[in-house]
Amino acid sequence: MIIRLRDFISNVFYKLFQQRKSLKLGIYGPPNAGKTTLANRICRDWIGEEMGSVSKIPHETRNVQQKEKIKIKHKRKELTFNLIDTPGIATKIDYEDFLKFRLPQKEAKKRAKEATKGVIEAIKWLDGMDAVLVVVDATLNPYSQVNLTIIGNLAARNIPVLVVANKIDIRKANIKKVESAFPQYEVVGISAEKGHNVEEFYESLFRLVK
Repeated sequence: MIIRLRDFISNVFYKLFQQRKSLKLGIYGPPNAGKTTLANRICRDWIGEEMGSVSKIPHETRNVQQKEKIKIKHKRKELTFNLIDTPGIATKIDYEDFLKFRLPQKEAKKRAKEATKGVIEAIKWLDGMDAVLVVVDATLNPYSQVNLTIIGNLAARNIPVLVVANKIDIRKANIKKVESAFPQYEVVGISAEKGHNVEEFYESLFRLVK
C-alpha cells in the first residue's frame, strides 16, 4: 500500500514536471535552405503571425529568433513547444559574397560580421535543444560539408532529428538523394513557401517528439 502510494505521488510529480517543461524545437540548416520560411509557415498556421523576414540574400537571419508556446493539433493530438529559428550554418563567410547582391561594401562587411556571430550563437544553442528540424535545399547536393557538419553535431549530442527536404515545388528537387544522404533519420519533403505537403510534415513532427 505504501509502495503504491509512493509510486502514485512520483507519477503526479513527474507529470507536473513534464507539463512545466518547455520543449525546445530548433530549426537548423545552411543559409537560404528555407529555415525562416518554414518557421513562418508553422507560426502562421498556429499562432497567426510570422517569425522573421526572408530574403534571397544569404544570412538574412543573423540572430536566434524564438516564438514561445506554439500549440499544434493533429488527429486529436496536441503538442506545445518553443520554436527556435537559428542563423544559417556556414563553414566560411566572406563579405565579398554579399557584394554579388549589390550590397555596399560597408553593409556587406557588417552583414558578414553579424552572420559569423550568428553561426557561433546557433551552435551554442544546440545543447539546449530537445529536438531539431534540419532544413536542406532539396535542389542541391545534400552531401555538403555544412549539412554533414550539422548532422554530425546533432548525432554527437543524441538530439532527435527530422530532416526537412525543402523546395520540392522546384522541378530539380531530389528527395531520394536526401534520404540516401541521411538514412538514419526520417526525411519529409515539403515546400515551406507554397505549403506543399505540410500535413505530412506535422505528422512527422509528432513522431519526432513522441
